[in-house]
Amino acid sequence: MSVDCLFCKIVAGDIPARKLYEDDHVIAFHDIAPQAPVHFLVIPKKHIATLNDLTEDDKALTGHIVHTAQRLAKEQGCEEGFRVVMNCNELGGQTVYHIHMHVLGQRQLHWPPG
Repeated sequence: MSVDCLFCKIVAGDIPARKLYEDDHVIAFHDIAPQAPVHFLVIPKKHIATLNDLTEDDKALTGHIVHTAQRLAKEQGCEEGFRVVMNCNELGGQTVYHIHMHVLGQRQLHWPPG
């Protein structure tokens, strides 16, 4: 847990979030600035700053993040398609240094993103 991390504060309950799901390992909550009708984040409760900081010990956790995103996307009505995004470091667009997966759906998404 990082005391300065926004997402660690959400995990600790110090900052409210509109939660979709929580278990012992992850939390999923609605994005505060949605870019699609469905836009939520899935984050691990364990603080991992970037994808570059993942270790072999994190394999099960990262699989759990992906599985949770897939299940929740279906529950949110995104069966026809959705996008998952994980940014890494500043050049990759990461703004909160706690790994997180964006899930966006229920609108046509284009590539490359604009």
